[in-house]
This record gives sequence, C-alpha cells and structure tokens, in this order.
Amino acid sequence: MSGFSKISLISAVLATALCLDAAAQYRDSAPYEELFESETAASLRQHIRYLSAESLEGRAAGSEGEAEAASYMEQIFRDYGIDVLEFTSGNSFGINNGTDTLTSRNVVGFIQGSDPALSSRYIVVGARMDNRGSDSYTIDGQTVQRVYNGANGNASGMALLLELGKMLSTNVLSLGRSVLLVGFGASSQSYAGAWYFLNRQFSDSGAIDAMVNLDCVGTGYNGFYAYTASNNDLNTVLRSLEGQLLPLRPQTVAYETYPSDHRAFYAREIPNVSFSTGKFAEYNTERDTESIIDYPSMEKELEYIYACVVRLSKLGSAPLFHNAVQTGLRKDSEVIPYYECDVKPSFLNSTDPRQFLTKWVYAYLKYPREAVENGIQGTVMVEFTIGADGKVTDARVVRSVSEVLDAEALKVVNASPKWKPGRVKGVKVPCSMTLPIEFRLEKSRRGSFGINDIIVTK
Repeated sequence: MSGFSKISLISAVLATALCLDAAAQYRDSAPYEELFESETAASLRQHIRYLSAESLEGRAAGSEGEAEAASYMEQIFRDYGIDVLEFTSGNSFGINNGTDTLTSRNVVGFIQGSDPALSSRYIVVGARMDNRGSDSYTIDGQTVQRVYNGANGNASGMALLLELGKMLSTNVLSLGRSVLLVGFGASSQSYAGAWYFLNRQFSDSGAIDAMVNLDCVGTGYNGFYAYTASNNDLNTVLRSLEGQLLPLRPQTVAYETYPSDHRAFYAREIPNVSFSTGKFAEYNTERDTESIIDYPSMEKELEYIYACVVRLSKLGSAPLFHNAVQTGLRKDSEVIPYYECDVKPSFLNSTDPRQFLTKWVYAYLKYPREAVENGIQGTVMVEFTIGADGKVTDARVVRSVSEVLDAEALKVVNASPKWKPGRVKGVKVPCSMTLPIEFRLEKSRRGSFGINDIIVTK
C-alpha cells in the first residue's frame, strides 16, 4: 500500500470516528437522563412505558389492552411479594353498555397490617386501569388509527400504585390497618369496577375506613393537588404530614380535578382523598404519551402518598364521613401531633425540624461499619415524642432500612438535648414528630464503598 493510500485510509477512519462522536454529542438527551435516574424513577418509567404502549391500544374498558394491563399489574404485585386476592364472586364482571356486554376485571393486592387491634380494618388505594382506547379517521382516502395511549391518564396512577405497594410491603411494620391496592377496571363505565368491588367483590367493605385515589398524577410541573370533598378529618390528616420533612405536599382544593373511582366510595360514605397533578392539555387526546411525564415529580409524590397511607393506617379512630362536632377537654397526658401545636416545639431556638437534623442528628450520626461493608443505605423514618418538659422520649422506627441503621438512628435521636416544648393555648404539651434520617454511601474512585466515604447527608 502506498504512503498516500495509507494516509487516505487513516483520514477516512478519523473522519468516521469524528462523525460518530458528533452524532453522539447531539443525539436525544433522554437516554442520558435515564442513566442517572434513581431505581424508583426507572421502575415508574418501565411501568408507564408498558401500560401506555401502542400495543395495548389505549386500554378501552373490556378490551384486550385493558386485560393486558390487569395481567401486568397482577404480575408486578407478585414480583413485589404482595398477595393478589381471588374472590369467590370472581375478579371479573360484565358491563352492558347498551349494545353489547363488555367483560372487565379488578386486580386487588393485599398487605396485612401489623397492629392486631387495627389489622381487620382497611385502607384502599386505587387507580383506574382503562382509558379511551382507539378509533380511526380518514386522511386523503387512507384510514388512520388513532390510539389514546393514556400515559398520564392513567398509566401514571397505576405506576404509582405499584411502587407504593413495593414501599408498603418492604415496610409492613409501619402499617396499623391492612392496605388493599386496587386496579379498577372499566372506570370509564360509571366507575363500574369500583362499584363492583364495593358491592359484590369485597364482602368486608364495611370495614374500609378510608380510600386514596390516584388519577392523572404524572405532570407534576402543573402542581400537585388533593381533593377530600372538604372532609375535616382527612384535611386534618393531610395537615399532620406538615410535621414530616417530605419533598413536597399537595394543595388541598375544594373542587374535583377529575371525576374518578373515589366517587363510588363517596356514595358509600367512605372518606376519600383523590390525588392528581391537575388539568393537562393532552388529556383524552392521542398526545397523552410518555413524553409528557415528569418522573422526578412522581418520585416526590410517591414519598408523600406513602406517608399519607401510613398515617391513615395508624389512626386510632377512623376518619368520619360526616363532619362531627367534638367536645370534651384534652387530657394533660395526651400527645399532640406537631401540626396541632399553637406554638411548635423548637430546637436551638428554631421551630424548623431541619435544625434538629443538621445541628444534632447529622453532626453525631455514625455510619455502622457493617452497613458500609455491605453497601446498605436508605432513609429511616423515626417517630418520637417531645415531652412537656422538653425531653425526647418514645423514639421508634416507623419505616425501617436495616437493623443496624435503625439502631444508629434511634441512638442519636434518644440522646437529643432538651427541646423547648410545644404549647396549646399557652400550656406546654407533649408533642409527636416524625423525621427522615438519611444514610447515603458514595462510591470511592476505586468503585467500591469505604469506611471513609461520605456517610450521612441530608
């Protein structure tokens, strides 16, 4: 080969490499975003991609696409170690839509509560499975099929339901009441799946104390909203979560963002809250595809909804459907939730709970060597009481990661200096608070975890 030919060959190879590099630099950024997203966000993405795929043809009520969505949810429940219930009345039901009879079904996952006094009562968390399906139209004599994928309506709600189930089953000791996770079929047919569940399928529906509905929760850039039909008890539960350091909280609204399965529960006088990310332009159109989903916001919503379900499951008294007038005086020994204090308890002259985390917890927390060596990390949720004398007592883990991390979190909380106690009507009161204590490892440059790596952050 001549010198000129060698130079030409090398130039061609370099040019090809440069072109490939340029293409890599300017390709769609989505794959890069997916590389760095959390495990939870990746799971949410996987669920929504499957449930809103063209192959499911919009999941019309009674269609094969809706049946595939139901089978997918059932399989994921099983993969997550959640019991899938089969009922003597059957999980399937028929709907007469005026021209023919459609067959749909519900998928019901079950997580047993851990409190013997409450576990025979239930919290239902539900999400509709169906959407508009598909239709066709003609352009220049050609028939074109139009699919209403329903990524936000309501693959997003189903995805959150699945990942919520995973969180609850992993932290089952945090539950008082049992939880039923329900994918409702044929919601578009006058909430037929929810009606069937309450009136035919689940024989113990009188033991349901509250319902949480998830519908159109994937466009967090529009906001995050909770509709309780102005139920005082549920509004109180939502306010109680302000005492936890959650990544966001919803705006409680007096109007219904979307009609959904919670209406069937309202008709049965079961208190319910419906979560949504609000109106979006692509609703009920073929543009409702995965491209509009805001996964980081969904992950934050999941943390909030998890905290809400856990709080509902642990209420000593079930929320009332009708607003009731409460009378009687508070007992001096009664522990008041953080949010109910007229004057919040303070640590080092700050009523912001983050002061306690930054100035005390993370200053003295030590990452257990055993956890470092085994790569164990996560967020431990600790509930504790700040007494009327300012002492911290009764600390307990309400969301576990591992025994060693739980023990370290409890040790530091229990060693807390005195707080300035909370007050109600000028009187010092014992107050309960729940805080997240995060343990996070970072890989060293060698690609492995070491005892000297960053150990606790928030």
